[in-house]
Amino acid sequence: MRFNKGMKITSCIVAALLATSNLTAQKTDGSISPEMLKEFAESYKPTGAEKALKNVMLTTSVKTLAASQENKNKELNTYFSNTVNSKGITDQESSGRCWLFTGLNVMRAKMIAEQNLNGFEFSQVYNFFFDQLEKSNLFLQGIIDTRKKPFDDRTVEWLFSHPLSDGGTFTGVADLVAKYGVVPKEAMRETYGSNNTSAFNSVLKRKLREFGIELREASDSGKKEKELVAMKKEMLGTVYKMLASVYGVPPTSFTWAPKDSNGKYREKPQEYTPKSFYEKYVGLDFQNNYVMLMNDPSRPYWKSYEIAYDRHVHEGHNWLYVNLPIEDIKQMAIASIKDSVMMYFSCDVGKYLDSNRGLLDIKNYDYESLFGVEFKMDKRQRIMTRDSGSSHAMTLKSVDIDENGKTVKWQVENSWGASSGYKGTLIMTDEWFDEYMFRVVVDKKYVPAKVLKVLEEKATMLPAWDPMFMPEE
Repeated sequence: MRFNKGMKITSCIVAALLATSNLTAQKTDGSISPEMLKEFAESYKPTGAEKALKNVMLTTSVKTLAASQENKNKELNTYFSNTVNSKGITDQESSGRCWLFTGLNVMRAKMIAEQNLNGFEFSQVYNFFFDQLEKSNLFLQGIIDTRKKPFDDRTVEWLFSHPLSDGGTFTGVADLVAKYGVVPKEAMRETYGSNNTSAFNSVLKRKLREFGIELREASDSGKKEKELVAMKKEMLGTVYKMLASVYGVPPTSFTWAPKDSNGKYREKPQEYTPKSFYEKYVGLDFQNNYVMLMNDPSRPYWKSYEIAYDRHVHEGHNWLYVNLPIEDIKQMAIASIKDSVMMYFSCDVGKYLDSNRGLLDIKNYDYESLFGVEFKMDKRQRIMTRDSGSSHAMTLKSVDIDENGKTVKWQVENSWGASSGYKGTLIMTDEWFDEYMFRVVVDKKYVPAKVLKVLEEKATMLPAWDPMFMPEE
């Protein structure tokens, strides 16, 4: 159809009138009107006690006011019927490396027990160095793989939004130690940068994004994939230099031997590579002999799920888990603890945490009484609305079971230092465990055949940007 000038003007006026009409409708139907605001104000008639409380709330944290004094005054029950012995508490300082500390702490407990050590710690910065190098490679290769997609493609957007982070998951630990081994802490000690990752992480992400733009522009100018891969190699050399400047250069060999309680060697020190040290003193096959169990009631149970791009090493494994009812997970966790084997564990640690006592209990804070409103969402609804998700990894070490076989409480070894919580650990009620526990990684020997059978089926692939699966920090 052809338009003359008069028809164009008329159509513009009609369009403007329609737009105005839509705005008016939106204001009437969806906005807060003056009448509505007046109604709210008139309905708010606080009593004398409520006025006093309002005055206090204006100058005090609601968390402080909601704290249950009744719960605080109860003696903290630190008895556990079953526990895995551990020596020493690690400290991730101001970094998001809880996932790495947790995985290494699982190995550390095993080594201390088998070698009868008074204490021992693996070098976290050693594996973290390679984690950051591998994530940089994963990002740059992702840019190469998606170079033909538009910049506003969801995957491309996600890559540039998340070039790397200091957070991670159990699969990262599994792939990193399998590829690079481990070293004792004295072979590569923490640096200021590894204990305080935020500033350097921001700088490195900026450089990676710059490299990503360069790769896409090179592709647009006609460079082939082989040439882009060569560019990526040069870029990774720059990343290595930056990492070495902040975290130090990872050792390729070192000498070590166990010491007695007086600090004297029990045997002659021997030379090891990181991988030979891992094979001799750890020997765990995290990649094949362990299963990640998830309790996510927002998705069907008895199914396996995989998260795209959620890995640390390009040739490694995406995050893969079996979604199960909470009671089934508990039984496997209990079996592991009774056999003196610690587990990788993650949860929504910030919910109802009394950090001074080291207690996770949904009765710690009473927000309903404070505000006079009910909070009705269950675990499924909290996940669906992004109100709750796994935020922190720790090492599950203890369970308390009463004389009737009922689970009462649990305990995890944390990585926030020995002075945090209860002697460096957190104690959680069984009720809190049900509501805010998300993941446990268990040795296959504690996993029933019907659970392992689920892994034989093709996993449902979930997108990398699913908020439920952000790296734990």
